[in-house]
Amino acid sequence: MILTGEEIIRQYHLQRIEIDPFSAEQVNPNSYDFRLGTELLTYRNRELDVQVRQPTERTRLTEAGLVLQPDRVYLGSTMEKMGSDHYVPIIRGKSSLGRLGLFVNITADLIDIGSHNNWTLQFHAVQPVRIYPGMRIGQVTFWVPVGTIKLYSGKYQGSVGPRPSEAFRDFEAPGSTDSPDHLRPA
Repeated sequence: MILTGEEIIRQYHLQRIEIDPFSAEQVNPNSYDFRLGTELLTYRNRELDVQVRQPTERTRLTEAGLVLQPDRVYLGSTMEKMGSDHYVPIIRGKSSLGRLGLFVNITADLIDIGSHNNWTLQFHAVQPVRIYPGMRIGQVTFWVPVGTIKLYSGKYQGSVGPRPSEAFRDFEAPGSTDSPDHLRPA
């Protein structure tokens, strides 16, 4: 079951959904519009290796906005800190932006129950498109889980602003803090 807009408001007031800052003007019939934060990350390397921590460059968005270029991945974040220990959030880009060729949150639309963050968003532009800080960039819906709830406690918990991939950590030996280079195939 998906929560209606009216129920999102009610659950927010019952503190079963976290949205900070919250504005009733951003509530839709069955979703909540979230806004783009003020920073973007891009990877310095053109070729990326999932087993290696990737260096990034941080860009602060201004009122003039920023033109996103094709063939790049941009990481932004929600302006709002959001999450729920009771519902499963699913996020999607605004259809009006998709109609401009902007893919918002390319693949990771399912947010784990118990994840409370400024959620990192992945952007890809089909053609150059200008974006602005604070613009409505996507929507979150809240779904009722069935079964035993186990709250998220993973590597991105508590993120503030955009976070680069930490896929390299999935290749580390349990308990290791070393680089995963030792796991590379010979």
